[in-house]
Amino acid sequence: MTKDTQQWYASWFDTPFYHILYKDRDYKEAQVFMDNLTEYLNLPEGGSILDLACGKGRHSIYLNSLGYNVTGLDLSENSIEFAKQFENDTLHFDVHDMCIPYHKQFDAVFNMFTSFGYFENEDDNLKTIKAIKANLNDVGFGVIDFMNSNFVIDQLIIENTKTVDGIDFHQKRKVSNGYIVKDISFSAEGEIFNFQERVRAFTLKDFETLFEKAGVHLLDVFGDYNLKKYDSKTSERLVMIFK
Repeated sequence: MTKDTQQWYASWFDTPFYHILYKDRDYKEAQVFMDNLTEYLNLPEGGSILDLACGKGRHSIYLNSLGYNVTGLDLSENSIEFAKQFENDTLHFDVHDMCIPYHKQFDAVFNMFTSFGYFENEDDNLKTIKAIKANLNDVGFGVIDFMNSNFVIDQLIIENTKTVDGIDFHQKRKVSNGYIVKDISFSAEGEIFNFQERVRAFTLKDFETLFEKAGVHLLDVFGDYNLKKYDSKTSERLVMIFK
């Protein structure tokens, strides 16, 4: 039996296989990023942070350990169900569509690790930025941490196989119609699975256009998790601070 999915982000993220494939992500590097980011933003002690597209909540938990009041939101019901075991008085998780404003405002809204540009409907990208704006208080900052599309396309590995926990994930990558596309196929539990990741290859200029339409102001741009200057050709990340 072969299982396929079209609305990839709503289903792929909700499977255990997604978390298996990416279990070796560098969380120490991510924590350094959040240390640098919260220091740069000079957030108030005990300040409120919205972690938008939080997954299983690992980074929300870390931000909470730094003393912040954190709310983690994600579309994946399975991920949020997992994250809820870590809730406390200053850490909460909820299932939520990031195109729609949440019912609270925050000192900062973080959208991290290329958790943007998934949508089939282009309008949903603009809606997400407008929702972030709506969720910021008067002194709040929005942060979108995206891939540097120019760098990723230049370094694109067309095909490889990654074995994790005994599962051979066959991965094929291409650039198609303005999207960076990854097709993932593997066998597990007696079945063949096929998933696809599609992320819009947004450039800084594309984001600047979205920000203008959303009525937010770009304050700063960084090219890595140490907050070094952004270079369109050599930077690995595109980290944008706005309000």
